[in-house]
Amino acid sequence: MKKNVWKAEDMVVYDDDDYTIINKPPHLSTLEDRNDSANVLSLFRALDNNYQVCHRLDKETSGALLLAKNDQAYKVAALQFQEREVEKVYHALVKGRFMNEVIQVDVPLRTSGSGRVICDKRSGKEAVTLLRPKQFFKDYTLVEAKPVTGRTHQIRVHLAYLNFPICGDDLYGGEPIFLSSIKKGFKSKREHEERPLFSRVGLHAHSIKLTNVNKNIISHSCNYPKDMKVIIEKLNKFN
Repeated sequence: MKKNVWKAEDMVVYDDDDYTIINKPPHLSTLEDRNDSANVLSLFRALDNNYQVCHRLDKETSGALLLAKNDQAYKVAALQFQEREVEKVYHALVKGRFMNEVIQVDVPLRTSGSGRVICDKRSGKEAVTLLRPKQFFKDYTLVEAKPVTGRTHQIRVHLAYLNFPICGDDLYGGEPIFLSSIKKGFKSKREHEERPLFSRVGLHAHSIKLTNVNKNIISHSCNYPKDMKVIIEKLNKFN
């Protein structure tokens, strides 16, 4: 398997004196990971040791991630995250036809002993996500998710709670996508086991919006990485 060579400069989509917004590649940890030497924070601190990560994305999740260049900028962003003033939009690919309306999922979450996050209305922490269909395919839906709170695995668990787990998310019941499942009449060669089109959780942080230290709005969206772009193209073509 080809090893990824991450370059911090290639990820940057917005940059000013206080903040950098990057389009995080999939399979790259936000912070230090004992299983992988590379992570976003170490890559950017190699450029400037003052960098701080303002929030996290799961390792497999791609897209918009905010970094601060100084303590004041970090505190300004942290307060907005705490007050739920940062607007984040995610795109998730799920199997089936999602409800054709805006859904608010208000189901508390907690981390279980196994490391999975579970719904727990009695002892969980408040978790609210707004969901709506963005694009329908025959057997799949691209869903827009806006997390009001910022719990670990929140979007993944809330979609699974609705019986729409994200494609490729085996932790919460999501199934991989195979070409044979979307292309009519396709059969893989007998001597080769068919491989999934997608090798990760189908979740992308599409955009982020907040105000900077001067009270001006920063807003930026991030394009899909190659793997998600390809799967959507194939769904448009065959499904």
